[in-house]
Formats: sequence, structure tokens, C-alpha cells
Amino acid sequence: MPSPDTASDTRTLQGNAVTTTITIQELASRIGNEQVSDWVEVSQDMIDKFADATGDHQFIHVNPQMAAMTPFGGTIAHGFLTLSLMPLLSSKIIDAVQIEGVKMGINYGGNKVRFLQPVKSGKRVRGRFKLLELTEKRPGQWQQTNEFTVEIEGEEKPAMIAEWMSQIFV
Repeated sequence: MPSPDTASDTRTLQGNAVTTTITIQELASRIGNEQVSDWVEVSQDMIDKFADATGDHQFIHVNPQMAAMTPFGGTIAHGFLTLSLMPLLSSKIIDAVQIEGVKMGINYGGNKVRFLQPVKSGKRVRGRFKLLELTEKRPGQWQQTNEFTVEIEGEEKPAMIAEWMSQIFV
């Protein structure tokens, strides 16, 4: 984190987290750094709404009685629901960094995504974001690659690990 006397360092309080504003060049110096979010519950209601939005109503997601008879012992979140938690979890990063002058950010795609363990209904998850690469593609357009890990509270093995790319326009 830049020192408080750095000219571009601006701190604001959002909820319980402190947000620091840095330049895109300062972000480039943070390759290898990790940021961690607060915990978020994956409720059955969240799973049911995702099933409705995607049309994926497989019983392991939406039928607690039938899902109880599987090796999972109950309903589990969709793998794509776990992946789609990226924006929510990134909004809950403790000591978040905001990039000065950002006009917009867009998803560019994933290099790899692995679902390692299902998230059971009612469990809490958090995101771990590690900056792997930041490259200027053209003036004002940067591409960042992050390792995004979804951890399950009380579990050693994460639910998912993804290498995800996004583009930032400043």
C-alpha cells in the first residue's frame, strides 16, 4: 500500500472497509499482491434465484429432500453461481483499492476455471484476489489478470480457482 503521504493516495471509508485510490501505474507495482473479501453467505434463496435466472433446476441445487440423498448431503450452489460471485466478493474486499480516473471496466474472459469443491447451501464464502499481470494494451486501456479463489469457511480446499482477465479503461 502506498504511504499516506503519496500524492495520489486518497482514503475513504466505505462500510467497514477503507478504500485507497491509486493510479494505474501504482497498481502495476502491486503484481503478486493479494486482497481478501469479507465472508458472504450462499443461501438457498440465492441458489434458487440463480436456478430461475439460468434455467438450471437440477435437483442437487433446488430440491433439499432429494439432494440429501446424494454424497453432498444437501443442496449445493451451481458452479457458475460460484464463479458469478466475483463482482459481489470484489465489492467486499477489505482495504480495497480504487483506480484513479477509471471510466469503466469490462470482463475479458478466463484462461482457466476449476471447480474443486461444491459450496453447500448456507455456507459462507470469501474471495481471494491475486494480481498476476497488468499490461497496457493501448493508451488508456489496460488488461489485468487475477487469480480468483473462492474459499469456503471452515474448509481447507477452496470451492473454485479461476484465472480471470478484465480490461480497465482510464
